[in-house]
Amino acid sequence: MAEKIDWQGTLVAIQPRIRLRRSFAGRSHGHLGYVLRVQGNIGGEEREFLIGVGKAAHTEHQFRAGDVLSGKAQPVTDKKTETAEFFKTSDLNVIQRAAGEVPSPPPWLGVPPDLAVYHERGHLRLDAGTYQNTCINCIWGCRMPVEMLVNPRDYSQKRYRFETFCYGPKCCSLYKAGPTREVVGCQGMVWKEEDWIDQRVTAHRREDE
Repeated sequence: MAEKIDWQGTLVAIQPRIRLRRSFAGRSHGHLGYVLRVQGNIGGEEREFLIGVGKAAHTEHQFRAGDVLSGKAQPVTDKKTETAEFFKTSDLNVIQRAAGEVPSPPPWLGVPPDLAVYHERGHLRLDAGTYQNTCINCIWGCRMPVEMLVNPRDYSQKRYRFETFCYGPKCCSLYKAGPTREVVGCQGMVWKEEDWIDQRVTAHRREDE
């Protein structure tokens, strides 16, 4: 087991920590917890870093951007399946709460909801460049590690990548869907995840929800 590393810093952003599994046209989600984007010191190095925490930690502490935190964590063991750089966090402590009012959205920088809310809302495809430039700190943005099973009869045939999504209001002025995503299947077959997929899974929400 890797040795845990001490870290401390200011929480810049918090987003859901969700893993996506694809099998051609099928997909499923694993709701693991949250990713803390922290500006501070980890292992004696001053920089920005990503800490993975479980659902219980956020339920207890109700993190929001601006909180000053400390804890211990270890490097992730498989970078293909984790957005965070460090996980298995322990000794988590809120040193100081964020001061001042939450800025007007977008982006949304308040306390993220429970993971069940993300599941219920459903997500929209989000352009990777837009995520990086304008949505990287928003509580509704999410960068997911994706595991793709090429052949359902052979679990050794897997591919990995990262995809970005938006769980926020459909009317957000910053939102941009980006190109249609493709999933490779058996014998070179390709599934294109077109716009109607997003429209179906978010059809229960109004434009301002």
